[in-house]
Formats: sequence, C-alpha cells, structure tokens
Amino acid sequence: MRYLVVILSLLTLISCNKKEESKTPAKPVAQKPKITKQFGFVTNDFKVVHDTIKRGDTFGGLLEKEGYDAATIHKITEAIKDTFDLRDIRVGKPYTLFKDKKAPNGLKVFVYEPDNLSYYAIDLRDTIAKVTKTVKPITVKRRVIAAEIEGSLAETLDKAGASAAMVQELADVYAWTIDFFKIQRGDKFAVAVNERYISDTIYAGVESIESSFFEYKGKRIYAFPYKPDAKSKSQYYDEEGKVLKSMFLKAPLKFSHITSRFSPRRFHPVQMTWKAHNGTDYAAPTGTPIMTTATGTVIQAGYTSGNGNYVKVKHNATYTTQYLHMSRIIARVGQHVTQGQTIGLVGSTGLATGPHVCYRFWKNGVQVDALRQKLPNSQPMDKKYIPGYLEHIKPLKKELDDIAEKKLNSSTK
Repeated sequence: MRYLVVILSLLTLISCNKKEESKTPAKPVAQKPKITKQFGFVTNDFKVVHDTIKRGDTFGGLLEKEGYDAATIHKITEAIKDTFDLRDIRVGKPYTLFKDKKAPNGLKVFVYEPDNLSYYAIDLRDTIAKVTKTVKPITVKRRVIAAEIEGSLAETLDKAGASAAMVQELADVYAWTIDFFKIQRGDKFAVAVNERYISDTIYAGVESIESSFFEYKGKRIYAFPYKPDAKSKSQYYDEEGKVLKSMFLKAPLKFSHITSRFSPRRFHPVQMTWKAHNGTDYAAPTGTPIMTTATGTVIQAGYTSGNGNYVKVKHNATYTTQYLHMSRIIARVGQHVTQGQTIGLVGSTGLATGPHVCYRFWKNGVQVDALRQKLPNSQPMDKKYIPGYLEHIKPLKKELDDIAEKKLNSSTK
C-alpha cells in the first residue's frame, strides 16, 4: 500500500510539471530579412539612394559630393571613358547610389539609367573602376482590341486598356486612307497588336501591328502588313491585296481639327471681307510639326505679309502643295523631301488669327480642294503574289471579324 501511494505521488508530480511546461510561452523564431536585389546588387548590403540628374550635375561633380578627391575622380573617369560616355548624362534621368552601410559617405556603386531599357553600373569597390551596361529583358505580348469610338481615338483606346502609343501606330497605318479629323462617335475598329514589356511588367511601346480594321463612313477598311518577297519592303494592304499607301497623306498634321475648308466665298476674319479661301485650315498648337503630304522638291520657302512663313513643294508635273503661317521654316529651297517629313512648325504668322496651317493644293496649275481629290495610290502588289497574300491574311481577318461580332455587334443589339 505504501508503494502505491509513492507511485501515485510521482505521477501527480510529473503531470504538474507537464502543465507548467505547457504554460511556458514558445520563444519567437527570428525571421531572416527578405533578400532584395536591384540592378543585380543585393540592396540589403547597402544604403541605397535614388535621385535624378539636376541641371549642372556632372558625373565628376556627383562623385565629389560623395567625398572623392580630384585625383581619384580623374582615375575613375579614365578607367571607364571607353565604355561609358560621361557626356551622355542628361537632366531628369534617374541614378542610384549604393553606399557602405557602416560609412554612408562611402559610395560603392553608381548606377545611371539613360532610358527605360538599359542602365550602366559603375562599380567602385575595386582599385580600378569597372562599368557594365545591362539591357533589361524585353518580352512581347500579343492581344486583340476591339472598340467603338467614344470621343477621340485616344480616349477610346485608353478605355480599352491600350496605351497612347497605339494612337500614333494606327494613325501611321491609315495615314493615306482615313482622315482622323473626321472620325465620329460610333465608328468601330479592331486591332491585333504585339506590345513590348520591360521585365515582363513595364509597358515599353508597340512592337508591331499584325492586323486591323477601321469601320469608317460605313465601310470596313482592313490593313495587313505584308512583304511579298525578300527584295520588297513590308507595306499595308487591304483584304483584296490593294496597297493602302497613297501618293498623298490625308493631312499635313497628325492630329488636329479643320477650322476652315476650301471655299469660293468665305468671310476673312482678319481682312473683314468676303473672298475665296483656296485652302484647308488645320488648327493646332504653335510648334506642332507640319509634314509634307507627298515626296517632292521644295520650290519656295520664305515670307509674305499674307502667307506668313510658308513652304511650297512640287511633287511632279501634276501636283504641288503649299503650307502657310508657319512659326518656323525647316525646309530650304531645292531640298528633296520625303512624304511625312517635317518641313516647318505651326504658327500664326501673316494674316492669321491663331496658330494653324493653311494647306493649299494645286493640280495642273489650278488650286483645288485637297479633300475632294481622288489621289493615286503607290505601286500595287504584283498579281502573282495575291494568292499567297490572301492565304496569309485568312486567319488574321477571321480573328478580327470574330472579335468584332462578339464585342462590337453584340453591344448594338
């Protein structure tokens, strides 16, 4: 009996000890800091400072602020000058300083970003400075966008989740066939586009447009880039193989609006009298680039009290164009200019109430309304390439038509 009591006492003591142990809080496990990298360097190892180049900054000046003496700065610049042109440092560009944590003034690495796609890392940790240029990885993603115009093309694309860069790309594709000053609410478009991304996340612009259509004035205008053979240049063609590119652009400005049309009788806002207006006025901010609408030779460039600064271009024996009221003339007499080349900047010189370009058009020596001309196209595709082209665009056209049926037509029912 006495042994039984001893055993029960021991069991009770052990049970109490276990309860005490369970009440003791567990010690927290120290978590290791998360390792992060930037520009290939472990940021945990440095004090990292981000900044941008200010007016008056130089590479040497920035090193001097970090405590480097003139002799050391000269040694560093001599070591890296063949790889990194120090004159390329530009105001507003970002740079990053990796400093010693224990001696914050001890700069170890200087990183400069000339653009979104690349960076220079100047490593100062060894006795001889080393510089490496790294180009960030680019990925290309494809998607198809379909939308109905609501407001401007830019606003519509923005709502569709596309970047502003797409506006310029589409304007270039349809520069010869669509007057973007005349697109209206309800016009529709679809586009299959390849877009570039830096490190798979940062948008970096349009890589290429594979196919598109614009439903304009009730007609669907398709565009497919195609290179018939190795010697040819890639051009945009419609669904029948007809080239979209025309001898003339639709307008001398990329984006603007028409304020006055060609008319035999118009009230002149400056001269306060009724007279003929032998041109088309496009309003735009001062300094907007003015393009020659077709390839040709500059035959006049100067100033008159009525025209202000102007340029006149002869394209061939039939066609001549003129551009008035420039704030600045860029082309010179005798210069060969190509279609789309900037020949001046929008202004309000001469008889003008505000910044615009008056675009004038001659056919066989007579001024005519440029907007009413049926102008010649560029060289058409050779007929022998048409079957191959039609086979090439078949799946692309079906893709556009299918998404239009799904996203656009269904929304109107």
